[in-house]
Amino acid sequence: ASLNLVEEKKILREMERVFAVIQDKWDNHILDTLFDYIRIPNQSPEYDEDWNKNGHLDDAAKLLNEWVLKQSLKGLTSQIIKIQDRTPIIFIEIEASNQSSSDTIFMYGHLDKQPPMAEDWAEGLGPYTPVIRDGKLYGRGASDDGYSVFSAVSSIGALQETGLAHGRIIIVIEASEESGSPDLPTYIEQLLPTLGSVSLIICLDSGCANYDQLWLTTSLRGLIDGNLKVSLLKEGIHSGDGSGLVADSFRVLRNVLGRLEDETTGEIRPPFLHVDIPPSRLAQARVCAEVLGQSVRHLPFKQSMNLTLIPMTTFIIY
Repeated sequence: ASLNLVEEKKILREMERVFAVIQDKWDNHILDTLFDYIRIPNQSPEYDEDWNKNGHLDDAAKLLNEWVLKQSLKGLTSQIIKIQDRTPIIFIEIEASNQSSSDTIFMYGHLDKQPPMAEDWAEGLGPYTPVIRDGKLYGRGASDDGYSVFSAVSSIGALQETGLAHGRIIIVIEASEESGSPDLPTYIEQLLPTLGSVSLIICLDSGCANYDQLWLTTSLRGLIDGNLKVSLLKEGIHSGDGSGLVADSFRVLRNVLGRLEDETTGEIRPPFLHVDIPPSRLAQARVCAEVLGQSVRHLPFKQSMNLTLIPMTTFIIY
């Protein structure tokens, strides 16, 4: 249903109040802790084999959990959960402002970081040295994904401070995402009885195409992961005996992969891996293409390489 002018103005006033509260929170109650988080070298387990011994993930979880508890939100509880030999999670629960609400909103983020890659930073910047330059904060993990817990909690705090209602909120901040989230399923299974009836999942770990507007990711590419092994003989033989008689294993591998993907165009061959894209998604992609123009084409190709020549809308979809 369309809104009348009075309703639109009311919503705009409420949004302005919420934005003002959130801006104040980031400027005066978040940045210092986010700086401290950046200073912790809490690499994901994939990049720090001694992560459990080093304790950096635990330090980051403790820092963020202490900040959450200081926010004094109504109905908030927060704790660090750690199963032996697994990375920790922060589990936050905020009761619904209206007790008649039975739905749960699930919010997700992670606190582990990618490797520092210290040699790739511009002069004056570094992975564990927080710096604000031209209005942007630089430091490993700030946007991927250290901001998530601050954004999630402060958004609910802003609703409470401005008197707006909200449902029950569950926030899970994990610490193994950059390693493929091997520990997350175990925790989710353990927490299932606590989660309740989840009606909306908000993942605070996507991207934005520019800084001019708010971006919402509504769908992501699918992924199939597997290991392919080609075996032609029961045991190893000398190349002089088998060359020309036994097919080359790499040729067989190329042939098998060619059944999945056209090596010239990159098209995925099996029909069962294709779906019809909803018209609404195509319409959204066209709007994105109009907004972004050619800006997303600026990728760091080597000299002889270039972008696949496809329409901008198709580029955004695929």
